[in-house]
Amino acid sequence: MRRDCIEMTTSSELVYSTSICPVSRQQLIELMKKSLSEKRFNHVLRVEEMALKLAEQTGESLEKASIAALVHDYAKERPDSEMIQLIKSGNFDQELIQYGNAIWHGILGAELIESELGITDSAIKSAVRLHTTGAKEMSLLDKIIYVADYIELGRVFPIVEEARKLAFADLDQAVAFETYHVLLYLMERNLKIYPKTVETYNQWVAKK
Repeated sequence: MRRDCIEMTTSSELVYSTSICPVSRQQLIELMKKSLSEKRFNHVLRVEEMALKLAEQTGESLEKASIAALVHDYAKERPDSEMIQLIKSGNFDQELIQYGNAIWHGILGAELIESELGITDSAIKSAVRLHTTGAKEMSLLDKIIYVADYIELGRVFPIVEEARKLAFADLDQAVAFETYHVLLYLMERNLKIYPKTVETYNQWVAKK
């Protein structure tokens, strides 16, 4: 198992390197608790639990998996008016405004965790940015957060157990499975599909 810049305390609590995250894990948890509703906060904790299991199995940094999981929904419950203003005033694709918070919160959240929390690590920011859309090219950490968010133990839907088993058997196949079923869900409901989600499908699902 890779440890990188991480240690385990006697209480099995992760200790973050200040070069990766300026606050401790417990402080980060408290920040998320203050920033999110109880329901969303509990979801975040479950995503961290799942992300750590996937990171341990695949050799990814436990530290980065923990941090990315805890902050992945940092912007999820921000008012639409605030998010739209950020899109208009920032260096973002203005078409984002058409797609709503389900897409915004990852893309904008990646910037907010830097400006508000001081988390500048590019791998963590990428995992937050891509956790709802995926991408044509995804790092191991990107894939872990993308899948952990989908299969955390609070999720209840008909194929979730299949998705969980697949995640621990073949993470790439789990990415493909999730992408296919998310796209199917959107199409069955005639919902607008963000272009990057289509790119993810073409790379990970479509037959070459």
